[in-house]
Amino acid sequence: MKHIMTVGLLFCLFLSTDFVYSVPDESSSQVFIRVNQLGFLPRNHKTAILFSQQPLNAEVKLIDRQKGQTVFAAKPEEFKQKGWGNFNYYYRFDFSSIIAAGEYFIAAGNDTSFHFSINDSLYSGIPDILLEYMRQQRCGYNSFWDEVCHQHDGRTFFAPLPDSSFIDVSGGWHDAGDDLKYLLTASYATAVMLISYRLNPGIFSDRVDCLGQPYPNDIPDLLDEARWGLDWIHKLHPNSTNLYHQVADDRDHIGWKFPYRDSSDYGWGPESYRPVYYANGKPQGLGPFQSQSDGIANLAGRCAASMAMAYTIWKESLNDTVFADRCRRSALELYNIGKNNEGVQQGNSYGAPYRYGEITWADDMEWAAAELFRITQNESYLRDAIRYATMIQDLSWMGRDTASHYEYYPFLNVGHYSLHQIIHSSDRDILASYYREGIEKCIEKGKANPFQIGVPFIWCSNNLVTALVSQCALYEKMSGNDQFKNFMTLQRDWLFGLNPWGTSMFVGIPANGDYPEHPHASTYALTGRQITGGLVDGPVYGSIFKSLKGLYLSKVDEFAEFQTDYVVYHDDIADYSSNEPTMDGTAAAILMFTLLNMQK
Repeated sequence: MKHIMTVGLLFCLFLSTDFVYSVPDESSSQVFIRVNQLGFLPRNHKTAILFSQQPLNAEVKLIDRQKGQTVFAAKPEEFKQKGWGNFNYYYRFDFSSIIAAGEYFIAAGNDTSFHFSINDSLYSGIPDILLEYMRQQRCGYNSFWDEVCHQHDGRTFFAPLPDSSFIDVSGGWHDAGDDLKYLLTASYATAVMLISYRLNPGIFSDRVDCLGQPYPNDIPDLLDEARWGLDWIHKLHPNSTNLYHQVADDRDHIGWKFPYRDSSDYGWGPESYRPVYYANGKPQGLGPFQSQSDGIANLAGRCAASMAMAYTIWKESLNDTVFADRCRRSALELYNIGKNNEGVQQGNSYGAPYRYGEITWADDMEWAAAELFRITQNESYLRDAIRYATMIQDLSWMGRDTASHYEYYPFLNVGHYSLHQIIHSSDRDILASYYREGIEKCIEKGKANPFQIGVPFIWCSNNLVTALVSQCALYEKMSGNDQFKNFMTLQRDWLFGLNPWGTSMFVGIPANGDYPEHPHASTYALTGRQITGGLVDGPVYGSIFKSLKGLYLSKVDEFAEFQTDYVVYHDDIADYSSNEPTMDGTAAAILMFTLLNMQK
């Protein structure tokens, strides 16, 4: 689970939890200029945000970096609502009229922005960079470490076997900065990578083999990564009626450790067996905290959708009928498990109160039913998909001020899009309207701040932003209406520096920009190596940051003058609430970039 303090908790006993942020100097005339440091497509909406303590009376300039010439100048538009920032004046500088390819920066007097690109190939290669992080999260053989880890996974609990029976569930991905493995997140990561391939197969390269080593194998790297997830799901689904859902728990959180020398002890000694939890659709927990599980359909639905998509891809694109047929059988079996056990299987905790508290499942079963109809043409699946779509409608986190951790998961209901592609045209407008209604709620929320960001700042807020961008892009594909394109662009820009802190939220992207340099991750903590491609959790409400257990800052906050009691972000290895890269968030960002690569 999104990490419950992997840094030694003893340090926290000696550090203050009274976080005091700097008050900006009211007399300062400095202008802070925020831009998307990655850049813009030529025909994109292009905006910069400027803020200062003193009013801006002069024109702001867009300068061609190579020529040193001003190509556009204008008085910026003042944003009248202060929103939640520390500064007295906020301005919007729109330079959408500039479409010539090149390198640019913005100047306001002596203050300048990061330089950025305008070009048509802006997103080329970015999905492959994100896959670098996904491979770094692999359990089993991991090419980052060049080691094999967790071969003793695991010993069963809550299963139709005696407790502590061994079952081989090695493989999969470590969830975030820790070594836990969840089907809850891995099922979505697998499914979202597969639909990314189906949407835009031509953008994915073949640079590595199935183990992540630098030897092309005639299979797109995205499918090698998706196969890693599929193989693990097959292990968690050992027969037609059984499904396991989690390996290890928060007893993992004992400090930074190498995954291939895992010192956590679950009762069998360090570097040994870890528990594997069976999905029985009931509340679970081996410690004082019990989940509120009441079914299995969320997990079974996402897994069934993954397997159904894999059947078509491995059969038609890779000519592997043996694996394709295995996926088809699993898709049918997993769907039946979900249909017979409607409800959610939540994540389990042991000694801490935090867990994945997903409450939605009809969206997952809609997606599964739509994908099964694609491969079987059995009308009963189509009827089921319509029924589940009617149940879930536009229910999501969108428009809400807050939500529990992973309460509305996945953060994007891909089922509506999948069903839209196969349903009769008279019903397609209804599905598109569910996306539209969610987007409109986010637009309304964004009106309160100069960045027009439309998500609540709950834990993993960046995952919400990627979901919102993807939903806008899918809505445009479904409806043919680009009315939300400018709003979508602003949400994307937020992830690459158009935010109060002026930082990208992707480690190492763009290479010449400002990005997280001190992520909350064992790979960075133990080696100092950059974990390129990982999407960090993102800004959180100040109230969340101050309430989480064992959270502190390990160094002086470089963003102190931009923090508020309302929302904070810290590039600090100790801040697991805002600066921890996540596996499923990065996988979902692959879908976002897949869709952005389709736009001009």
